[in-house]
Amino acid sequence: MSGNDPVKGEHLDLGATHVALPVVDVDRSVEFYSRYAAMKVVHRRVDAATGNVVAWVSDLTRPFVVVLIQSAVVSDGLKGFFCHLGVGVKSREEVDRLCAEGTAEGRTVIGPVDSGYPVGYWAYIVDPDGHNLEISYGQEVGFTVESKRPGE
Repeated sequence: MSGNDPVKGEHLDLGATHVALPVVDVDRSVEFYSRYAAMKVVHRRVDAATGNVVAWVSDLTRPFVVVLIQSAVVSDGLKGFFCHLGVGVKSREEVDRLCAEGTAEGRTVIGPVDSGYPVGYWAYIVDPDGHNLEISYGQEVGFTVESKRPGE
């Protein structure tokens, strides 16, 4: 490992580590994901090869980031009814509050919807580039994954 490598000893990046989204304005997207998904910037740079701004945002609950990559145009991504980035929140009231804020800001908001177990109470708030952010309460993804770990 080089002297600048922050990972010492055991390699930490195992399993799913990130999803990358093209965005027109990185700062605008950072503000959106900070506000609606409680994420903060953990890494930021200008990519040497492309000159594009890149920011990694995380909610710091697990080693996973959303990589926001500056792009002149966003023509694809997490759009349509089934494509989305899902984020769990602490309560149904938090889903309602975030939906109300999104609506008040003029954002496209779908829901909230109570789909029962195992989908829970959820809504989409569309980010500035048209990517769907699903906020939900009661999906129990963590419990389901933990129950499937080998040897447990």
